[in-house]
Amino acid sequence: MGIAAKRKTSLTLDAALLDSARSLGINVSAVADTALKRAVKDARRSKWLDENADAFAAQGEWHERNGHPLAKIIASPVSASWKG
Repeated sequence: MGIAAKRKTSLTLDAALLDSARSLGINVSAVADTALKRAVKDARRSKWLDENADAFAAQGEWHERNGHPLAKIIASPVSASWKG
């Protein structure tokens, strides 16, 4: 992955907390960048789950009516077909 373009921005942070972070040598920009990446990832995942909730529900209902289509061949440590 290439180097991401950076853009200056302004943040409003708790003054005492910012002073403490700076006195401890914490790179506030790096922390904010990491937290923002996580927040964007979480928001995208949540949005995707919400957008696809109807499909998940329909799939669950189908499985309840018909069973899992691969149930007879699924192997697990407790099944007779497990060759671990």
